Amino acid sequence: MADSAEKLVIKVTAGADAPERCSQAFTVAAVAVASGVEVSLWLTGESAWFALPGRAEEFELPHAAPLPDLIAGIQAGGRITLCTQCAARRDIEEKDVLEGVRIAGAQVFVSEVMAPGTRALVY
Repeated sequence: MADSAEKLVIKVTAGADAPERCSQAFTVAAVAVASGVEVSLWLTGESAWFALPGRAEEFELPHAAPLPDLIAGIQAGGRITLCTQCAARRDIEEKDVLEGVRIAGAQVFVSEVMAPGTRALVY
């Protein structure tokens, strides 16, 4: 079991445009949560669409865990954040996103990444 002081911040920029990279990010986040690691998953770029209800169900990648299951696993013990600018560029508002998804900007991201005991990955 991971030490509670450990945190993993994952920034995923890929969506349906790069399905393998996208799936890897969600898979790593879900496995980390299941392993007891504190996880913060940031949706940026094309992955921003997965903050909306029903969008994850449209994603398909052979031999990969279903995206809705991965999201549920991440939300069970981690946090999902949608980038403020990415949301604005797509006309996504707080009222539009999945329950539990927050919208936050670069200042919050930098604060999370710079916290002691934190590791960061970008996909």
